[in-house]
Amino acid sequence: MDTRDYNLVGTDDVSEQPIPIQMVTEADWPQWRAGAGVIANKWIDNVQFFPKQAEICLVPDSGGSLAFVLVGAGTEVGLWSLADLPCKLPQGNYIIDPESLPISPLGGIALGWALGAYQFDRYKKANRRPAKLVVPNEQNLRDARSLAGAIWLVRDLINTPANDMGPRELAAVADEVAAIGQASVTHIVGGELLEAGYPTVHAVGRASAEEPRLIDLRWGSLGSPKVTLIGKGVCFDSGGLDLKPSDNMLLMKKDMGGAAHVLALAKFIMEAELDIRLRVLIPAVENSVSGSAFRPGDVIKTRSGKTVEIGNTDAEGRLILCDALAEASQESPDLMIDIATLTGAARVALGTEVAAMFTDNEELAGELSKQSIVQQDPVWRLPLWEGYLDDLESSVADYSNVPPHRYGGAISAGLFLQKFVSGVPAWVHFDIMGWNRKLRPGRSVGGEAFALRALAALLLNRYGESKDS
Repeated sequence: MDTRDYNLVGTDDVSEQPIPIQMVTEADWPQWRAGAGVIANKWIDNVQFFPKQAEICLVPDSGGSLAFVLVGAGTEVGLWSLADLPCKLPQGNYIIDPESLPISPLGGIALGWALGAYQFDRYKKANRRPAKLVVPNEQNLRDARSLAGAIWLVRDLINTPANDMGPRELAAVADEVAAIGQASVTHIVGGELLEAGYPTVHAVGRASAEEPRLIDLRWGSLGSPKVTLIGKGVCFDSGGLDLKPSDNMLLMKKDMGGAAHVLALAKFIMEAELDIRLRVLIPAVENSVSGSAFRPGDVIKTRSGKTVEIGNTDAEGRLILCDALAEASQESPDLMIDIATLTGAARVALGTEVAAMFTDNEELAGELSKQSIVQQDPVWRLPLWEGYLDDLESSVADYSNVPPHRYGGAISAGLFLQKFVSGVPAWVHFDIMGWNRKLRPGRSVGGEAFALRALAALLLNRYGESKDS
């Protein structure tokens, strides 16, 4: 069980009076100054503070001790307003003044603080311990810790290099997550994949010294709505025989980001005790090069019975996902979500900070778009444009795994996956980056969760006790 506090504490855990944090917007600045004391105003004049977004001013009292922290909120208070503070303020405990600042059902400002406190210290000791935020409201504290725990898990898994996060280690993490809710987990490994009918998972992973596997986690009561999560678990992607350039391999430890996301969502679902019959499917492989590697031109019969011609071995993610999607479809879940670091084309279309979303369910698309705005977790819907289906045609198989050109690659990949989805009323596919390229408040360079807050809010709204949006 996770015992970390994510740098958030309750009032009962604090022995000394925490230092207040006052937040002010540019519009409220004149009124705030009118109500401030002489010492505070003089100090503000001396340091030339103005409440631009993320600006910080440490305001002393008459004795020279820290009286309060003044934080600029720019035009409005939001999720990331305090996210810079944990590693910038002196160590200690702080509290928002007033505590009644708007906080969303998923932790809001407190969550932003927790995400700003994240440090990946598995291989390198952190320079310092982050400051802690006192959250008087117990529900806000629980919500913020729960979602922070899910996002920290995503970051930790993606940041861990492939020598310590291969298919076997990823399976061990799945076992740990399952233990949170006493879920059941089965592992189909190596040659067992062929016997069990997962030929594409086996084909992609068979060249590696690390045996491929399918991770299958189940939790919840039989009478509850079925929700199935599927995550791409390519623990390292060399490109296979269609070898990637060396520069393009540098971030390929992140290619299991989809698996990290669905494990984190499973953790959140079980901790929140949502009314869900949950299933999580993760095909976990390493796309390597050896004498046994699958080849361009090979034709593979998938779990669904459909055949696929391999046009490029570096389009392996959609191959392992197609077997998992076919298996999941057999149970006709009410909602099926797959998440994958699937295409560079999605990054060309939307950049590296927006998750691409594909679904033919209008209600689901609307809900997720709404939650992406509310939770400040950007997603953008791209079309499953049927006019591009002929790009997946093959002269020797039912489909090719890649189109014959570079245009619309994210859409073609989504259409390919859709061919293996049947009898599912609501399916959504996310094509994500899984990585922060630049430092931003609450988001360090490295592994990152995409669309997870929006998905958590949707699941909480649909299947939780609270129906607040």
